[in-house]
Amino acid sequence: MHTKTMEGLIGARTNMEMLNTPFRVFKEARLKGDTAMMERAMGYMNECEEDAYEYKEVADEGMKKDAEETRKIAEKQREEMIENRREEREEQQKKLEEKREENKNDKIVDTVEISEDGKVLLKENTAAGSDAVDGVETDVADLDGETSGKPKADLEPVFYSGAGTVEQSENTGMKVSASV
Repeated sequence: MHTKTMEGLIGARTNMEMLNTPFRVFKEARLKGDTAMMERAMGYMNECEEDAYEYKEVADEGMKKDAEETRKIAEKQREEMIENRREEREEQQKKLEEKREENKNDKIVDTVEISEDGKVLLKENTAAGSDAVDGVETDVADLDGETSGKPKADLEPVFYSGAGTVEQSENTGMKVSASV
């Protein structure tokens, strides 16, 4: 609270309480019929009332200054919050760009492990379309429709780029495993 506000409120309250004394004297003078004393008491009451209104104006000025200071503080806090959010957003964008750069250079390798039950089902489903050589299944046909004749266990994994083209496999540090 601003000092002018406190000064105005205290001064107005004090002068309003001081009105009680001349008002009491006015009542006593009226009962006695003493008009001169009544006029003096009314003069004191008017002075106290004027002082109370002056202090009220001081309190109003103090309240306006309080409101201005509060507005300035609120505006400053808003600007700080906006600046903090802007900085946080910039940091997040930098981190996101760094992650994107890391992900551009990394190739994702997926490894699939087939469970024993899955292997049995695979043998049952592919038995009609594959040849067995010495107990090792061989690839029947590749994408071109030609058989490679290589045992499936010796085939290299195939890697595809984002465009869908086959790329040479490189040993990368990132691997994803899935079990069926």
